[in-house]
Amino acid sequence: MNLNGGILSTIGNTPLIKLSNLFQNSGFEVYAKMELLNPGGSAKDRPALRMIQEAWKEGRIRSGTVIIESSSGNMAISLAMICKYLGLRFISVIDPRTTETNIQILKALDAKIDYVAEPDPETGEFLPARLTRVQQLLAEIPGSFWPNQYGNENNYLAHYHTTMKEIVTELGRVDYLFCSVSTCGTIRGLAEYARDHGLKTKIVAVDAEGSVIFGGNKGSRRFPGLGAGIVPPFCRKDLIDHIVYVSDWEIIKGCRALSQNESILAGASSGGIIAAVKRMEQEITPGSHCAVILHDKGERYLDTVYSDSWIQNQFGRDLSSEDGDVPT
Repeated sequence: MNLNGGILSTIGNTPLIKLSNLFQNSGFEVYAKMELLNPGGSAKDRPALRMIQEAWKEGRIRSGTVIIESSSGNMAISLAMICKYLGLRFISVIDPRTTETNIQILKALDAKIDYVAEPDPETGEFLPARLTRVQQLLAEIPGSFWPNQYGNENNYLAHYHTTMKEIVTELGRVDYLFCSVSTCGTIRGLAEYARDHGLKTKIVAVDAEGSVIFGGNKGSRRFPGLGAGIVPPFCRKDLIDHIVYVSDWEIIKGCRALSQNESILAGASSGGIIAAVKRMEQEITPGSHCAVILHDKGERYLDTVYSDSWIQNQFGRDLSSEDGDVPT
């Protein structure tokens, strides 16, 4: 089994580009790590590949193994792509928040969909219910394997060994790093690399209003991939210098600002990051180099973030009457 061949050989080494238009008068420079240009369309390609590679080395995966994971979005798509290339069956356990676009992508990659319709009765969250279903499937399918993106150290080690190293090699100096949080795998890998290599980088976690990761008040969140209803095992608050909470409206405005000013069609978490940089604009030291992670493609959000009718229905507000810039 060629674990580095074909489409898998294109994972990582994504471009780092300067956002020259959005921040031209800011007094500092902002560089975007274009994780949305990974072949599976998101940063999740990196940990998905590393989890499969390491499990193969350990003998936990072999030809014929069925891979099972709880994911309603990018991790599922990354695993589906990798498993399809390697000739492995993949089952994605999803819930009602999974978008129709993501379901269609998964089906196109031959993934089997296992649908959890009801949340966990004790917490009211879908994640515990999905994890319970994963355990049921593992018991039913002999020789199956759960990568466990929520507890597998290879999730964050993928970013430790690749993403942050790539950014530092290209920029030389990184004064601020903005990263969205959900499972906290990406930010932990980036932050641990900065700590272990003696970097003075200030780590900024961008979280959603309604997320409880850092002790916030639990509330509704419209977009997957930003925030969480539980504290993820990978969360390391001691590695974080700043936490910025962004609203769903700010996320939309940030995405639209990226598309209108930089011609980058990015997903919801990227919009949140742009809003966070704008929010901290007065705090950032002039002349600083800021790196931001643009996590996934915007095409998966065409029926939400980029749909004027959906926005009007959800918020009762019309973006066409606004200037497209991100409010400070």
